[in-house]
Amino acid sequence: MKSKILFVLCLLTGLVFINAGLDKFFHYMPVPKDMPEKMVQAGMAFMGIGWLLPLVGAIEVLGGLLLIFARTRALGAVVIVPVLTGILLTNISIAPSGLPIVFVLIAVILWIIIDNREKYLPMIRK
Repeated sequence: MKSKILFVLCLLTGLVFINAGLDKFFHYMPVPKDMPEKMVQAGMAFMGIGWLLPLVGAIEVLGGLLLIFARTRALGAVVIVPVLTGILLTNISIAPSGLPIVFVLIAVILWIIIDNREKYLPMIRK
């Protein structure tokens, strides 16, 4: 039962990141009307740096795909953690209303990391 719940959560989380990553390439999601002005300014600044959004988008798509499959889930969590850190810091400083969603994503990634902790041990052993 636990593995089925984890699979569904990983599938949904992976799809969230794939969707967000693809939007950085194709810009198909409309900008919310009530988005804080600082968030709009930050988005425009990121778009001004020509390589940043495609890089983050590619990492989100790759990490999302890796999260979906059990065999690559541990690697997907490692790939997504830096992006999720940026999302958390952005929401803390600019748009705290998005924090509940961020906390859910963090909880899923932490569950994946804890569930796969034995796969990370060779990286920290001497």
